Amino acid sequence: MTRPVQQRAFGVAAGLPEEVCGPLASACEEAGYSSIWANDHPYAKGLETLAEFAKGTSGIELGVAVIALDRQGPEVIAVDIERLGLDPSRLLIGVGAGFSRKPLTFMTEQIGVLREKLPGIRVVMAAMGPKMCGLAGAEYDGAFFNWMTPDFAADARAKVETGATEAGHGAPPVFGYVRTAVGPDAADRLAKEESFYRDLHDGYRNHFARLGKPEGTVGVAASDSADAQRKLAAYDALDVIVVRGLASARIEPMVELARAAAPA
Repeated sequence: MTRPVQQRAFGVAAGLPEEVCGPLASACEEAGYSSIWANDHPYAKGLETLAEFAKGTSGIELGVAVIALDRQGPEVIAVDIERLGLDPSRLLIGVGAGFSRKPLTFMTEQIGVLREKLPGIRVVMAAMGPKMCGLAGAEYDGAFFNWMTPDFAADARAKVETGATEAGHGAPPVFGYVRTAVGPDAADRLAKEESFYRDLHDGYRNHFARLGKPEGTVGVAASDSADAQRKLAAYDALDVIVVRGLASARIEPMVELARAAAPA
């Protein structure tokens, strides 16, 4: 199977200050990133951050990953896209099960509603475990990984490809957040971010237990740009590496990090 050339994207936490969004998105577009992403959480909507990114760019794709569908359903997402004037052709909408008790069943049921409410928009599914990876490959426009080592991502990718094969079509693209910090405090930034997620809920607790890696080692903590590029290259299982920037939410440090981790 011939895979497309790997792309690189940049990602931030939703709610990034408006005065940072435009210059950062513009810098990412100039640096050759294929897309720019925001997450989504109870205190800030990722789509609103994408709307700010859109003001500073002309063609870079805009992604949100992930929106928990047990908190915001497809109807709400559709209304927000219309309200914010986002161009559907530029969008990648990442969705997840949130705290659903039966996530596999829930996400299987949701794909039909998503197709109805978001026609023509690419919808990618958050996936960690083997069954969810298989479903993403079979029914969605892509799989979105989070907090994985390169080896774990390779195994998860294989499950996506199996799901696609069993469904009778080619595998969709695999995206993934790779937390990335560069500079003398990089290790501390990565450890702080990872520590928060490791105990966020049972899903993450179980996932990190499966990884079996010590705290502060899942992602990239680099001394400089060359070190960051070398470590990011290990994630060759991903079709799109989404560099999740761990830097102060100000223009200079965010742009500096984006340039350090930019595609060659």
